[in-house]
Amino acid sequence: MSEKNEPSIWQGFKAFLMRGNVVDLAVAVVIGAAFTNIVNSVVKGVINPLVGAFGTQNLDSYSSCLKGPCKGAGDAATGVRILWGSVLGSTLQFVITAAVVYFLMVLPMARYLARVEARRKAREGTREAVEISELEVLKEIRDELVAQRGSNNGAR
Repeated sequence: MSEKNEPSIWQGFKAFLMRGNVVDLAVAVVIGAAFTNIVNSVVKGVINPLVGAFGTQNLDSYSSCLKGPCKGAGDAATGVRILWGSVLGSTLQFVITAAVVYFLMVLPMARYLARVEARRKAREGTREAVEISELEVLKEIRDELVAQRGSNNGAR
């Protein structure tokens, strides 16, 4: 039997882990988890008290009774409740997270990339202008030489 020089499963797994993508993804997950704690603190410490000025500070307590007499809380609650307050709280956390990511990460990066692209296009435009002007100068030199040859041949 001939043995093929195929990498072992362990070597393939090691190569997978050492790729830059995996490390970048791991860093993004860790940063995302830390960022989630910050957003949760902002919602609990700032947003909920602002909402509490108009009602209760705990958004989870907002609910509507769908069926029956809704009495009690937790496992002892009766009736069918729609807990729209918790959905509102989660939605606020998502919107805050999305806004921070957009305004502090996506928008500045897009502006930076646009500036880099504009600089690249400006360099290409200048290079094109230089090439065009060189071409025009060479054409003028050619025409001048042809004109001189023509006048020299006519003088003979």
